Amino acid sequence: MTERTVTAKRVPPAQLAPQLRDAITRLNRRVRQARPVGDLTATQLSALTSLRLAGALTPRELADVERVQPPTMTKIVGKLEERGLVRRTPHPTDGRQVILSATGQGEAVLDQFERARDEWLTRRLAELTEPDRETLRQAAEILQRLARA
Repeated sequence: MTERTVTAKRVPPAQLAPQLRDAITRLNRRVRQARPVGDLTATQLSALTSLRLAGALTPRELADVERVQPPTMTKIVGKLEERGLVRRTPHPTDGRQVILSATGQGEAVLDQFERARDEWLTRRLAELTEPDRETLRQAAEILQRLARA
């Protein structure tokens, strides 16, 4: 066992939690900054990503997923729709509702953003040692388990 492993096991969860949260927050912020130049806001990008993940949602469902008020989501969807990134289709069972989904152009924009972020992160990871990359691979598996719990 390395000294690093022994030390890590001694960190109490209450001490590790803020360190891990801060590191994840800072890395997430930095990865989000590594995006193509464009006029999509982080909120618009998040809503479009939620539609990609869900397949399709009502405006209310999307507002709930994004944790914003419905009037705010109406504005976000309007901007995305103006750019041709989101489409509205009639709800199959409720004539008062619509279903939102990402268009092909919206999917392409998301792909472009993801590529830019992955390229930035790939360059940063290439600067690390192989043992550090292996540690991060293991950490990624653990973080995925935490996120699913």
